Amino acid sequence: MISRRDIEAAWVRIRPHVRRTPALELTAGTFGLAEPLALKLESLQVSGSFKGRGAFHKLLVSKVPEAGVIAASGGNHGAAVAYAARALGHRAEIFVPTISAPTKVARLKSYGAVVHQVGAVYAEARAASEKRAAETGALAVHAYEDPEVFAGAGSVALEFAEQAPFDTLLVAVGGGGLIAGCAAAVGDKVKVVAVETEGTPTMYEARRAGQPVEVKISGIAADALGASRIGAPNFEIAQKLVADSILVTDDAVRAAQRALWDELRIIAEPAGATGLAALLSGAYRPVAGERLATLVCGANTEPGSVL
Repeated sequence: MISRRDIEAAWVRIRPHVRRTPALELTAGTFGLAEPLALKLESLQVSGSFKGRGAFHKLLVSKVPEAGVIAASGGNHGAAVAYAARALGHRAEIFVPTISAPTKVARLKSYGAVVHQVGAVYAEARAASEKRAAETGALAVHAYEDPEVFAGAGSVALEFAEQAPFDTLLVAVGGGGLIAGCAAAVGDKVKVVAVETEGTPTMYEARRAGQPVEVKISGIAADALGASRIGAPNFEIAQKLVADSILVTDDAVRAAQRALWDELRIIAEPAGATGLAALLSGAYRPVAGERLATLVCGANTEPGSVL
């Protein structure tokens, strides 16, 4: 299991390649919430989501073969790998499912990646990418089960903790890489809460079963939070360091997206608004005086889909 020290080391390695994204400290009353809230705008990160941190870390600590890198993704991880590969001079092939948003596919291509749309869901795209990696010898960069990837992702929690005080950090969960990294970074100091949509409940169902299980994927955030099973090493960390797991509806996510725009003029993709949705919908109920924080973890969407 990775430690805070591993994440600190990853943070040092990736700093020259990623952005220090801003944190907003919002007073009580913002969004109608009774408690103050800090937002970390990872939507402004390179490639449009937190995924740039993990992608750069994996490529920086790996020997990348001439065949380059291969990744499967709902879109954000693929964009991050493609961006990092271009920046570091490597070839990239990215496999995405057919549910991936056109905006995300276009971004992948803009970074020079060869893009394959394969299968209806992420798991099918991942299987195709693994077959291709075996054929070519390219370095496979897994979206969330690779400790080097989520060590990079966890750097966002260290950076956030430097910028704003908080007692509770709400984190959107797909395959679990982000929350594993964040929990390993700060979970011994603050309360870490997993938030998923009802259509993407990998962490929620794993906690109920006591182990990772297959779930059916659907709904508004399926292209970003659409892993059909929580990553095994991620779940190991979550078992020890994640305090709770809650679900929100698609309607709550849409409302949170709109609230971010109306109040702050921030565009977030559905996954990027999932943590806030837990607060606005009442799925998470803070105690008096609790200092809340969440990540706006991605913005790879058509702006018109929010307005």
